Amino acid sequence: MDAVTFGVLGPVTAERDGDVLALKGPRHRAVLARLVLARRRVVPVARLVEDLWDTPPPRAVGAVRTFVGDLRRALEPDRPPRAPARLLVTEGPGYALRALPDAVDAWRFETAVAQADRLPAAQAPALLTEALGEWRGSAYAEFGQEEWARGERSRLTELRLRAVERRAELLVDLGRAAEAVPDLDAHLAEHPWREEAWRLLALALYRTGRQADALAVLRRARALLAGHLGVDPGPGLRRLEAGILAQDPVLDPPAEPAETAARLWARATEAYDRTVAAGAHARLQSTVGLLADLAVTGGGGLEAAREQRTAAVAAAEETGDAELTARVIGAYDVPAIWTRSDDPALARRIVAAAERTLAVLPDDPAADAARCRLLATVAVESRGVRSPRGPRAADEAERIARRLDDPALLAFALNGAFMQSCTTAGLAPRRDAIGAELVALAARHDLVNHAVLGHLIRLQARSALADLAVADEHATAADRLAERHERPLVPVFTDWYRALRHAVTGSPYERTEAAYRSAAARLDGAGMPGLERGLLPLALLGLRLARGRPARVDPRADWGPYRPWAAPFALLAAGHDTEARTALRALTEPPPDLLYEALCCAEAALALDLGDRPALERTYARLLPASGELAGAGSGLLTFGPVDDWLAAIRRALGP
Repeated sequence: MDAVTFGVLGPVTAERDGDVLALKGPRHRAVLARLVLARRRVVPVARLVEDLWDTPPPRAVGAVRTFVGDLRRALEPDRPPRAPARLLVTEGPGYALRALPDAVDAWRFETAVAQADRLPAAQAPALLTEALGEWRGSAYAEFGQEEWARGERSRLTELRLRAVERRAELLVDLGRAAEAVPDLDAHLAEHPWREEAWRLLALALYRTGRQADALAVLRRARALLAGHLGVDPGPGLRRLEAGILAQDPVLDPPAEPAETAARLWARATEAYDRTVAAGAHARLQSTVGLLADLAVTGGGGLEAAREQRTAAVAAAEETGDAELTARVIGAYDVPAIWTRSDDPALARRIVAAAERTLAVLPDDPAADAARCRLLATVAVESRGVRSPRGPRAADEAERIARRLDDPALLAFALNGAFMQSCTTAGLAPRRDAIGAELVALAARHDLVNHAVLGHLIRLQARSALADLAVADEHATAADRLAERHERPLVPVFTDWYRALRHAVTGSPYERTEAAYRSAAARLDGAGMPGLERGLLPLALLGLRLARGRPARVDPRADWGPYRPWAAPFALLAAGHDTEARTALRALTEPPPDLLYEALCCAEAALALDLGDRPALERTYARLLPASGELAGAGSGLLTFGPVDDWLAAIRRALGP
């Protein structure tokens, strides 16, 4: 006969070979639960009667015997008539359930928790994760009001809470703090009085570079304990707060080799799968926060985070909870520095989900923070798209964030404003102001990722304004933050800036070309196709034109989104002037991104070669607001030379 297994970590169940057994009515389940609770010991019939009824009926003992008989038939359906029961047995004055040691989920859970304490630290979290997976709800769920179940329910619940906290503690100590955050968030949502959980969550956030969030968690804990219990935080929380404020090296994560993006992706995916399976709203939102942490690792981590993000948003929408969906969409506040999307189709799906959620979000001041995050998401994900919606969303998000006086919210909104600050040429001063505010805001509130963003934005803007001394300062500041906080994507941008610097300062052509090629090599595997595709050939084209050399365009190169501006040069070089002119006249206005001025100059170069007056007039009008700037240098990556040189050349070609 197949072994029967029993579940009490949730509604009481019995199964054989995966099939749930029919246990009849609530008192049948109560008898079974009472026998499981006794742990193979005998429960007298008199005790069963006392536990099952407040006022026992006249034939209560007979009823108990009937319940036991029904249970025996369900548990051992193949037992011959009059053969002694082997599982639910009669012994002395009562009954006992002789379940195998691993046949009850609560017993397995306790055994695993005890074993985890004896395992090496690196192996224990996996066993605790498996043990916590036994839980399907509250212990002895349908008997929560029964006096006989109260003590055991409390004991098992406390053991589960300690297991959650022990697993989190191990992860934090092992240098895997980001993995601990989602479960601790959910844990505290249900059990806000657990001081140790507050301590672990704050420490985990601090060790993932989120000092401001860590301090905010400690403030929440202090307010909750004082407001509801009338007590101050214990010494553990007070010591941690003091250590974070002092940036005590004792709190730094253990020095271990960086994990590969593949392992991080696997963990993020595992967390997401657990979230969807459990339907846990808090964990769903926290998992997106984990994906945001994964995104800043670059490479496969960035690509994986994008893919999982779409699935998480879809799962949130399926719940029908607009506020949850808003939090999930808005939790992915990864700073964006490049104004062209890496995955336009994905960006369109995220924008559509954000717009759907905005349409059904309650018109309530309490939802303003969620509304702001949705609008900022629309602004960020609409980058490089010429539409009035992106700038409007950015403006509205910024207004809400300033009114709410929320630093993290304002940083996200300013990122949206930056993404929408390329609608015309000559907006480098506006971007410089955004970058300066981000740097100051991040310094006051320890927003590391947005501090990096602010420095990179100022690097770009000061490059456009030909202020390389200040741009150098911001490149150095960004590199220092990247080294301290392990942000591997930052050197990609600062290496490109140093190649741009060669171009601007007149370094020998060959040396500048070599610097561009070296910088381009860093993009391989960085996970940023929106930046990588076509960038090197465009940079080399700009270098040739800025140095007064003829354009040489290799039509076989990967020009990516810039091919429409490259193709006419190739046609012109091949002597196909008519086709080149047709291609020139087919060009649309460049997209609203950081290479707007560079592409306008490429178009102007074609128009000058072909003597195309309409093209010259439109490029002149587009470039004029950027007079005094370096064309394309606002990208922090490349330049086509001073805008004023192009304007002068166009004026000469147009004549009086």
